Amino acid sequence: MFARKRALERLAREKLLYERSRGAGVCVCVVYPNVYPVAMANLGFQSIFHIFDTHPRVDAERAFLPDPDERANFDSGAARLVSLERGRPLSDFDILAFSIAFETDYLNLLAVLRMAGIPPRREDRAGRAFPLVIAGGSAIFLNPEPIADFVDLFLIGEGEEMAPEFIERFLAVRGDSNRLDDLAKVEGAYRPDYYLPAYDDRGRLAAVRYSGPGSPAVSRRLVAKLDRFKTASLIVTEESVFGDMYLVEASRGCQWGCRFCAAGFMYRPIRYRSPETLVAEATRGLSERGVIGLVGAEMASVPGVADIAQAVADAGGRLSPSSLKADCISPALASALAQSGNRSITIAPEAGSERMRKVINKNLSEAEILSAAAMMIGEGVENLKLYFMLGLPEEHADDVLAIADLAGKLLAQARARRQHIGRVTVSLNPFVPKPWTPFQWDAMEDPRAIKRKIAMLRSALGRLGAIELDAESPREAYFQTLVSRGDRRVGAILERLDAARCDAPGPIWRELSELGRDAASGRWTASPHPDFYVTRQFAHDEILAWDFIDHHIHKWFLASERKKAHFEHQTPPCDVTRCDVCGAC
Repeated sequence: MFARKRALERLAREKLLYERSRGAGVCVCVVYPNVYPVAMANLGFQSIFHIFDTHPRVDAERAFLPDPDERANFDSGAARLVSLERGRPLSDFDILAFSIAFETDYLNLLAVLRMAGIPPRREDRAGRAFPLVIAGGSAIFLNPEPIADFVDLFLIGEGEEMAPEFIERFLAVRGDSNRLDDLAKVEGAYRPDYYLPAYDDRGRLAAVRYSGPGSPAVSRRLVAKLDRFKTASLIVTEESVFGDMYLVEASRGCQWGCRFCAAGFMYRPIRYRSPETLVAEATRGLSERGVIGLVGAEMASVPGVADIAQAVADAGGRLSPSSLKADCISPALASALAQSGNRSITIAPEAGSERMRKVINKNLSEAEILSAAAMMIGEGVENLKLYFMLGLPEEHADDVLAIADLAGKLLAQARARRQHIGRVTVSLNPFVPKPWTPFQWDAMEDPRAIKRKIAMLRSALGRLGAIELDAESPREAYFQTLVSRGDRRVGAILERLDAARCDAPGPIWRELSELGRDAASGRWTASPHPDFYVTRQFAHDEILAWDFIDHHIHKWFLASERKKAHFEHQTPPCDVTRCDVCGAC
């Protein structure tokens, strides 16, 4: 009763910015496997729900991971997970459509199915009256294999065209006992039971036997022209983690080619919405919220962004860009952001030393970073957040200490110019190797080594004063790497974590430390050890769990970019009008 009361209160506080359909034909529950405030801040989730919710033959509802204070009843089996809108058991729907933006939510997918009374493993649902379980989202683009044994069908790619095609095909074959055969024909669909992996005596993936029709490669779907589809806030609620913002997607992909960045490669080629579309959408959003959140991988290089910021400021609103590349911040942009009331800006140098920025292909000098900071502070921005990564490939101790040097130079510059500077936050995040990037073969550094680097940097920053340090847990990054680079065998690890009711980094780390360990000898008995996926350098010639996905990027191109990193060679930004080297254009 408590959970239902909270659901009704949430519905009452929401404002839908479109007309719902309530069609008849197929019942779909769109599930975001995390808590409601996180889910409602995700434009991908809102967009895919909107596609289902406005289809004339679909009756759509939503479901989420229960709030922490609600989970005891679900964990004990005393309650079953139900939909937000009408409190309908998830097991009563025709389709459960999971929208998964982050690999760490793979564990939550198992929790949602368990709390709904639905067997997580696909084989345990076969031949029984359970919903079809499908999944899509940005995490799925990269590597769905850790949850391949729990999902009937994956939709890999951008959903604006793919999801309607899937709905039409499902409506045509819903009563067919072989419906999965037909559903798997949708371009971008991945049916995992067509694929049988085999492993060698070292535990590496040796082969994947394919038993389906046609080619085993799954072609990732992509929307060529973003202006054809609206991707902005469709449901606003103050309970969202961005509850004060109206979110507008400006672009997909990134032209800069940072070698660690999944978004920069998985969404290739870079696509922008037109300035006219963005100004119109931002203006429309100001009737709902005073802050326009501009969403994308990097916002300072969005065509016309200074004009967009100025239009928002002139209308009495504030533009809040997700992240800015320092050398792309123009005086006009800095002025417009300050005029609209921005007091905090995030700049992402990623690495402290210029050498490391060449390694990761950041294409950004120290002088450009300092110039951008001076420009923003000079216009009235008080607080700066500097985003860095630790444990990057080719990193040395001097590169870590260079983060403190850069922060110190920024402070000294402000004092020399007599500029008022408020809070400077150094945000540290351990490097997590991601599929479909040049660093996909690289290992994550051992968490203990990263903790030592954080301590070293904390000491160096402490001597500067006026610097706040915000460091992500290396243990959390370890789990993220496990599910980012894992194969199907990681599914069994996820089952163990779910059985132990692990729902936070601390419990997950403790369970991983004991998982598969013999109590008498203390030796690891399960195979493979999580380190196999996390702290092991992958060989360039080995089969990777995600190789079956066709991202239209040549694997040799990624390998060549990795080699260039070793020699500290940079690659120019993408020019989609002339270049087709990587294969995406």
